[in-house]
Amino acid sequence: MSLDTVENAAKTPDVELPWAELGLKKDEYERVVEILGRRPTGAELAMYSVMWSEHCSYKSSKVHLRQFGEKAPQSDAMLVGIGENAGVVDVGQGYAVTFKVESHNHPSYVEPYQGAATGVGGIVRDIIAMGARPVAVVDPLRFGAADHPDTKRVLPGVVAGIGGYGNCLGLPNIGGEVVFDSCYQGNPLVNAGAIGVMRHEDIHLAKASGTGNKVIMYGARTGGDGIGGASILASETFDDAKPSKRPAVQVGDPFQEKLLIECTLEAFAEKLVVGIQDLGAAGISCATSELASNGSGGMRVDLDDVPLRDSTLSPEEILMSESQERMCAVVEPSKVERFLEICAKWDVIATVIGEVTDGDRLEIFWHGEKIVDVDPRTVAHEGPVYERPLARPDWQDALQADDAGKLARPANAAELKEQVLALVGSPNQASKKWITQQYDHFVQGNTVLAQPEDSGMIRIDDTSGLGVAIATDGNGRYAKLDPYTGAQLALAEAYRNVATTGAKPLAVSDCLNFGSPEDPAVMWQFAEAIRGLADGCQQLGTPVTGGNVSLYNQTGEAAIHPTPVVAVLGVIDDVARRTPVAFQEDGQLLYLLGDTREEFGGSAWSQVIHDHLGGLPPKVDLERERLLAEILISASRDGMIDAAHDLSDGGLIQAVVESALLGGKGARLVVPDGLDAFTFLFSESAGRAVVSVPRSEELRFTDMCGARGLPVTRIGVVDGDAVDVQGEFALSLDELREAHEAVLPGLFG
Repeated sequence: MSLDTVENAAKTPDVELPWAELGLKKDEYERVVEILGRRPTGAELAMYSVMWSEHCSYKSSKVHLRQFGEKAPQSDAMLVGIGENAGVVDVGQGYAVTFKVESHNHPSYVEPYQGAATGVGGIVRDIIAMGARPVAVVDPLRFGAADHPDTKRVLPGVVAGIGGYGNCLGLPNIGGEVVFDSCYQGNPLVNAGAIGVMRHEDIHLAKASGTGNKVIMYGARTGGDGIGGASILASETFDDAKPSKRPAVQVGDPFQEKLLIECTLEAFAEKLVVGIQDLGAAGISCATSELASNGSGGMRVDLDDVPLRDSTLSPEEILMSESQERMCAVVEPSKVERFLEICAKWDVIATVIGEVTDGDRLEIFWHGEKIVDVDPRTVAHEGPVYERPLARPDWQDALQADDAGKLARPANAAELKEQVLALVGSPNQASKKWITQQYDHFVQGNTVLAQPEDSGMIRIDDTSGLGVAIATDGNGRYAKLDPYTGAQLALAEAYRNVATTGAKPLAVSDCLNFGSPEDPAVMWQFAEAIRGLADGCQQLGTPVTGGNVSLYNQTGEAAIHPTPVVAVLGVIDDVARRTPVAFQEDGQLLYLLGDTREEFGGSAWSQVIHDHLGGLPPKVDLERERLLAEILISASRDGMIDAAHDLSDGGLIQAVVESALLGGKGARLVVPDGLDAFTFLFSESAGRAVVSVPRSEELRFTDMCGARGLPVTRIGVVDGDAVDVQGEFALSLDELREAHEAVLPGLFG
């Protein structure tokens, strides 16, 4: 077949191109023809198809995501916001921290190990591209039913992929979640987050400026794996439950990525780089069009100079390949030799593939012929924008009317005890140690808190003890009942988890996982969740710095629960003042902060005991969350509390059991006046935490809570080797540990 050049395309308007097979709609293809004033070449079609995919262009979500900018709270901490590879915030002492969460859902279902591994690799390259050294990763995960055979296929591979890639990179895994629900059966959610640290002056952006500057591609060779990978694979639903499309899943090499990190950071240190972009979804198509679009000129690229693993690749395949461990840098001509020397030192392949031009076109050549001639903005930033129909589902009222309050409650103390054991031994509430022990938490030596703490925490300055904390949270059951409230509950929980460790919440990243945008009910869920999150961030003063949208998490007509995952980043002046989850000393007093109400809609109790989902989720009071956070941060800084744990899934009893087991110390609890034992133990009212207070600090602590108007109730004491709810039941730590820790090894080990 002869090469499809720009000249040839202009002369042959009637040639049929496979636009539908590449994921474009008819009107989208016609729009490309209109933009170009002719039919596209095969190479141009490849670029538009991947860059206009749902995964890359956000064409169904853009109209709603604007709220994050329109409602953004004023924040002195924000240095780089939405639109770059990752957001950047000021954490003091001249340090900046960049962080982001992304999805690699569809590839991880098709090929669990490589899908998850390359998800970690991709998010880490986003962090490098901002100029930062990556310091930690997190992994919010969702799987189908824990006892389903396919979960036994997917989960071990995903966990091995995350651990294998992150451990080889030498990055500690400090946080995340694991949730099981049958709604994720054909669509597991593998969200990956990363944090990086730099000085303010080291921030880099993705733009190609300076006529004559060279475009250098460096890292791994380009291969046939991942052609159209995340860009197209993640932009459609699965037709059935069987994995397919394995060639579209990228293959990762963490050792190559480690070399890429060190090589890039050395080039940054020597001020050799004008602009930089990692090659993730859409590969060269994305890197070249975004660099050119964000810059001040055009760009000329010679595809013949791209190092290949497979010499048979067509130019279209080279442009669409999502092979891993690759980056693109824009370098001044006088600095190219030194840049290439650094790459050679780190054994990283590097090639000049083009240069910045004084025009406004992106021109790509193959064998001396021009195969792409486009305005890069039309590829990178001016794709379709859809205002898709949305409608509140006709089943929503019935779901909310199916109140969990009608469910049968334990009739006596024996049943109450039995249900506590069932809860702490359920897959979602059970210990995740079988998973997290496959990750290295402490490599680099700066981790001060990691799973199963409320948030992970990293020291970033040895002298002062300055550190950052991160927590990721999301409850799809709450969001199914009410997506607006569910998104705010996810934000509130992550915010609370950061504050519980003593860190001040600063900013937010998100990973928004939903079903097909072509379903009006899904789009209503999505729009409501965005509205809830934007309103919540505005009220809490935590701007959204960036994130990810993952749509089409659906098999046939069955969509996942709407699952907005929220990551909150916080800063702590001295990590030595952090507060752990584990009870520390016998005799310390246990206090419950916040109000407990009869709130069981979407609760762990309703799921575990009754397999029920219905009613309304817990109410959100963001001013109360802010007050609670201030109290927890002050108490941590001033040494008033020795342990703290937020109350969320599973309520008070889950939190107390976790703190007791982690500390190896029991607790005697007394049901407060005005509450029955069942509500006291299982309610999932938001805005609450349990803390252990040294007796010497009791008066100071309760006075502070009283002065600030935060409800505080003494509920017991750290003591003994059992969790003893007085007048009801006692469960030894041995019994609880067996129930809590045997579940996942029994299922997967």
